[in-house]
Formats: sequence, structure tokens, C-alpha cells
Amino acid sequence: MKIFSSRFLWCVVSVCAALAMAGCASTGDGEVRTQSDMTDAQKRASIRLQLAAGYYEQRQWNVALDEVKKVLAIDPDNADAYNIRAMTYMQTNEIALAEDNFLRALSLAPNNPELANNYGWFLCQHGHPEKSILLFEKAFNNRHYQSPATALNNAGVCSLKLKKDKAAEDYLNQAFKFDARNPTTNGNLAILYYTRGQYDRAHFYISRVMKVEALTAEMLWTAVKIERKRGDRSAEAAYISHLRRLYPDSQEFSAYQRGMFDE
Repeated sequence: MKIFSSRFLWCVVSVCAALAMAGCASTGDGEVRTQSDMTDAQKRASIRLQLAAGYYEQRQWNVALDEVKKVLAIDPDNADAYNIRAMTYMQTNEIALAEDNFLRALSLAPNNPELANNYGWFLCQHGHPEKSILLFEKAFNNRHYQSPATALNNAGVCSLKLKKDKAAEDYLNQAFKFDARNPTTNGNLAILYYTRGQYDRAHFYISRVMKVEALTAEMLWTAVKIERKRGDRSAEAAYISHLRRLYPDSQEFSAYQRGMFDE
């Protein structure tokens, strides 16, 4: 059973926490800079940056890259712009370009926790989980970081890749303490305990995932397998029914039809 990923649940990387607030940007150490601190050029760049972030979230990669180019024409040393460009290149599988832009962003803002988290996730996904853990720890230990649960969850996921089960459990439990409602953390804890054969503990966490509004095929299939192991046929049947109704063409429903419960 695979770990829960940003493709299905909450993002494990962040465009920039400050972009959630109109007219804000991040400084090198993660502090928020408001409009009153900005020059006119920086304000124009901030508007473009918010557009780039919006297009990124809408998966309009080329448009996002175009907006980033406009930001850098105004403000060539804008670390957040390089961050968005790096993550966009991750999505388009242009790995070398992604890394170049992450490194450029970090050279401009070496203490920015969002950048540390994002580059850490990049490294974890591309063969360097050991290095990624150091960056996640740098992120969640930064007092300005607004999303420590994100970096802790990522550290847990990448510890699992390193076969460090106990470290993964510790990171994920820390993430849970910061944000007990985070479906990614709950999902990964459910999977961790499922793989250990601790099905009641897995049930506790997957039940919390089931409270989110937008259930995915991956969430439902995970719940099916946990309830099957627990012997709760009623709950298993209910989740199968949801999976059949909502995602009849999904890989997960196909796996159910083929009886692949232990894959």
C-alpha cells in the first residue's frame, strides 16, 4: 500500500504561505513583508506573483511560468518566483531546471522554511531522502514557519522511504499534534499502522480521513482494506459502494474487482 501523496490530499509543498494574503511576500527568514514595506516595483511583482501562484494551483503550467518571467523582469532576486518556477518544473518533469531554480531561490533566501520544505520534497522524490530529512527539520524548527505539520509529514514519508519505521512514526505523530485534522497526516498514519498489522489504530486514523468533504479513490480504497482486515464487513461494503459510485473507472476500483486487497 502506498503512502498518501499530495496528488490526492493536501499539498506537501507550498507556493508560499504569504501569498494567501493579498499583497504579501516572504523575506529570507520566512517573515511576512506587507505592502507598506514594499517599493512600487515590489508591489507590481507581488501582484504578478499571486497570479503565478494561482495558475500553478490551477495546473496551468505554461501560464504560471510566463507570470514568473514577468515577476523576475521586475524583481530579478525574488526568491518566491524561483520557488514557483522550480515547483512548476517539478510538475512538468523538467528535473534539472527544477533543481536549478530551487538552488537559486535558496541562495536568495537561505533561511526561508517554505523553500527548505519544498526543496526537501524535491530531493525526497528524486533519490535523496537522506538529504531531504535535514531540510524538513530545518523548516519545522523555524519559528516563522506557518505549516510545521507539512514538513513533519514529509519527514515521516521520506523516513518510510529510508525504511526508518520508528522515525517515520515519530515525525507523523508530531505532525498530528500540530494539526490533528490534516488528512495527509491521518492517512499516512493509517497506512503505517496497517502495514504493521495494527488495524484498530489504522481504523482510528482512516476514520478521521473519511470526514473530509472530497473523498478520493485512494482514501476510499485504503479504508476498504483496513476495514476488511478488521472484519467489519458493513463498513467495508459501505466504502466499496462509495468507491463504485464515485470512481467506477479508477485504478482502485479495478483493484477491488480483481481482488487485489494486499497489493
